[in-house]
Amino acid sequence: PQFVVAMTRKPPFPPFTLETAQQKARMAENAWNSKDPDKVSLAYTEDSFWRNRSEFIHGRAEILAFLQRKWAKELDYKLIKEVWACSGNRIAVRFQYEWHDAEGQWFRAHGNENWEFAENGLMRRREASINDVPIAEGDRLFTWGDGPRPDDFPGLTELGL
Repeated sequence: PQFVVAMTRKPPFPPFTLETAQQKARMAENAWNSKDPDKVSLAYTEDSFWRNRSEFIHGRAEILAFLQRKWAKELDYKLIKEVWACSGNRIAVRFQYEWHDAEGQWFRAHGNENWEFAENGLMRRREASINDVPIAEGDRLFTWGDGPRPDDFPGLTELGL
């Protein structure tokens, strides 16, 4: 029973303050930087709805399949998120991530997400608009090793992005 409770609640809980919204965004960034579809999918309600670019995704099983496809294509993925605004159970973030394809072409993706959370802290809605811009490998800025961004690595604003 303890495990089930842990899987159905994910603090911090709404309503969000700027501080708790920033915590939530950093937790999401760290999880996505793990590139572990199983782990990441558990942050969403069973019936979560996503719009990701032009794709509409319904439920945790579709989220899991989407994430598996994503990280099979987007190699050496590294993400930084920054809170744009928050109110009640909603958080708006801007983000950028870098990745390369199988041919070695690097991209920096620029995007915005609107998030809506259930009372248990799981995300029930995610609306994402994203644009990929090809970059030269020498123009990469997200240069930490695999896994979460280190605490002392600059965020988007500090990087001038």
